[in-house]
This record gives sequence, C-alpha cells and structure tokens, in this order.
Amino acid sequence: MQESGEMYLESILVLSQKNAPVRSMDVAKYLGVSKPSVSRAMAILKNGNYVRIDEQGYITLAEAGRKIAEKIYERHVVLSEFLVGLGVNRQTAEEDACRIEHIISDEAFDIIKKTVNEK
Repeated sequence: MQESGEMYLESILVLSQKNAPVRSMDVAKYLGVSKPSVSRAMAILKNGNYVRIDEQGYITLAEAGRKIAEKIYERHVVLSEFLVGLGVNRQTAEEDACRIEHIISDEAFDIIKKTVNEK
C-alpha cells in the first residue's frame, strides 16, 4: 500500500474514534485535501476491500483497512513520543512522525517502541 492510502486509512481510524460516522468531507478537512481527492481514494480503498461505504456515504474500515490503520497510528504515537522524549517540540515531533511512520522498518520501529515503553 502506498503512503497516501495509509494516510487515508489512519485518518478514518482517528476520526472514527472522535465521532462515529465518518464522511468524505470529514476526511478531506482532516487531511487538508479536496473532496474529489478523497472520493478517488475511497473508490480505490473500497475496491481493495480496505473500507466500506454505506448508502448514506458513511465510511468504515474493513478488517484489512483497520489492521493497516492501527499499525500506522501506533507508529505515529510511538514515534511522536520518542521524538518528544529526545527534546523535539510536540508540533515538530508530530509532523516528523507522520512522515517517518510510513517508511521506517519493522525492526527499527520495534526497537524504538521498546525504548519508549521502558521509560
């Protein structure tokens, strides 16, 4: 899966934790992208069985999409805390974690996660 797909899945997870029904316009606002971009992405994710879209337009994560979203979100949280622990200010840590979460190896992430959990 490409980084953009992971970002969409993660955003659906975060939004669904805040308020149950997630719509395309919520995702667009959260990510700062256009509604047509979200519509295209949702069509691709739906075809890949990562999301479901009901007749009212509400978006939910399918099992495969939820697994990816939870993995990426965990990486975001752990990497943010790791960077803050190193002295990086919270906003910069969040922004950097958002980029790193998509490219870091499982091995490196597991070591960082272990380090964060030991503190």
